[in-house]
Amino acid sequence: MKLTRKLVLAKAKASDLESVKKLNCWGCNITDISIFSQIPNIKVLTLSVNSISSLAPLAGCLSLCELYLRRNMIPSLSELSHLRPLKHLRVLWLAENPCCGADYGQYRLTVLRCLPHLQKLDNQVVTEDEIALALMEGEEVTTPPGSVQSQLSSNGLPDAETENDPLNYNMEETNKIREELGMKPLSRDKFPSLSSPSTREMKSSMKKTHTLDAILLLLKDLDEEELHIVHTATQNRLQSYTLDSEMLKDSLQTQKTVDIQH
Repeated sequence: MKLTRKLVLAKAKASDLESVKKLNCWGCNITDISIFSQIPNIKVLTLSVNSISSLAPLAGCLSLCELYLRRNMIPSLSELSHLRPLKHLRVLWLAENPCCGADYGQYRLTVLRCLPHLQKLDNQVVTEDEIALALMEGEEVTTPPGSVQSQLSSNGLPDAETENDPLNYNMEETNKIREELGMKPLSRDKFPSLSSPSTREMKSSMKKTHTLDAILLLLKDLDEEELHIVHTATQNRLQSYTLDSEMLKDSLQTQKTVDIQH
């Protein structure tokens, strides 16, 4: 069943779609929610116990604070990529969907890595430590196959190697980011063309450069609470590197001692 304008206005008791701020469509056998591309000001949305499989229409609902999707037909956590632009989203109930899988712990970390702004997931409060762990151990959520973003590469043409790769910026975009960060632009000879063959090593190197640029740029948009989360995650990651380094040093020292004794 497709959620229609008439049904939305009736349930919300509103005269037009733009004035709809809260909507409850629990158990209405809904499969199509494309109408939400016309409801930009929705703040609280209940869609539990339906047959919804795609969250793409919600990408433009930038005021959304609470979203209830329990017991639907969402097939993959990749659908959460459509919720990334929703910076005000604080409550999400996603349990009892096919995408949740059998490993609840990993599912939760993956959701929180994708949506670190959440304060409550599946009716359970999210802690700062949990967010920090999710940023390190949660799986990366990519754009769902078949979406517009995944079908087009950065030059607007289909490209099997760059499909679903959010780090695949073109030269102009990359240097624009570097300029905003006060960094020197990359010269053309150091930038592999997307239209010509490049080695795996060159691609890996460029991805790391893009990742660093993107992270530093995004820091400008974070508030104090979000910066604290990043700080905690960074400290934990650095501690793990330090621990690994010390263990390696001790191992080499032990091996050296054994060699001397023999």
